[in-house]
Amino acid sequence: MKAKNTILIIIGAIAAILLLNGVYILDETKQAIVTQFGKPVGEPRTTPGLNFKVPFLHKVQFFDKRYLEWDGDRNQVPTKDKKFIFVDSYARWEITNPLQFFIRLRDERSAQSRLDDILDGETRNAVASHDLLDLVRSTNRDPEITEDFMEEIEILEDISVGRARIEKIILEKANERTSDLGVRILDFRFKRMNYVDEVRDRVYDRMISERMRIADQFRSEGQGEARKIEGNKERDLAQIQSEAFKLAEEIKGRADAEATDIYASAYNRNRQSVDLYKFLRSMESFEKSLDENTSLILSSDSEFFRYLRRLN
Repeated sequence: MKAKNTILIIIGAIAAILLLNGVYILDETKQAIVTQFGKPVGEPRTTPGLNFKVPFLHKVQFFDKRYLEWDGDRNQVPTKDKKFIFVDSYARWEITNPLQFFIRLRDERSAQSRLDDILDGETRNAVASHDLLDLVRSTNRDPEITEDFMEEIEILEDISVGRARIEKIILEKANERTSDLGVRILDFRFKRMNYVDEVRDRVYDRMISERMRIADQFRSEGQGEARKIEGNKERDLAQIQSEAFKLAEEIKGRADAEATDIYASAYNRNRQSVDLYKFLRSMESFEKSLDENTSLILSSDSEFFRYLRRLN
């Protein structure tokens, strides 16, 4: 009885092992092929769920069913117009035929290496076949001018191909080369482009000199406007002073005329008035012509000496 139970236990264990080794679960994110001695057997398995295989004889190779990422290396590439730039790109791809993928590439690591060769090569060919302007722009758009000075510097040349079209060309040619690998490249994009260091320094220097030229132009225009304002100020000031001087002279002229009339009427009134007027005019003339440092020699017949003698 014990021997029979032992045999049943052994048979059950063997059956369990065979069952576990003959069954596998396929996740919805995976696809698989079954191999026998390293060679594919049957059709690829793509339906999620429980699947069966021959225990110990068959092995299951799983592959991702989702979109996969490819990130290219940053490479230095010359453009058609002989400008050296660093190009960084990325792509998305998927395994469309697991059986063909296994036969040609075996695993995803080998696929990534193969895509490096294909996409980097097509990227180099495309960059070397087009000008830099086509690589950095996608459309012939009119620049948005927010300042007047930008009308001179924001002049965009027309492009013949454009960045989007170049990316599409790389994608099409790369898919032609991967058609027998069981994979399909879904999308390709340039991540970043930049000049090499020495070229970038020259570009920065040129940009700085251009902005300095614009700044000098602004300063020159500002100085010209300042001189114009100063000239207008000096002209207006001279005009105001001239009109003020003219008005002052007119007032003084009228005052002198009135004073002359008063003097004339007072002078012609009587003999004493005439003598007083002559005396005052003489005193005023001496006051204006003599100071404390002046010595005066008078003759006996001078008018001033006559006035002084009268005072004595």
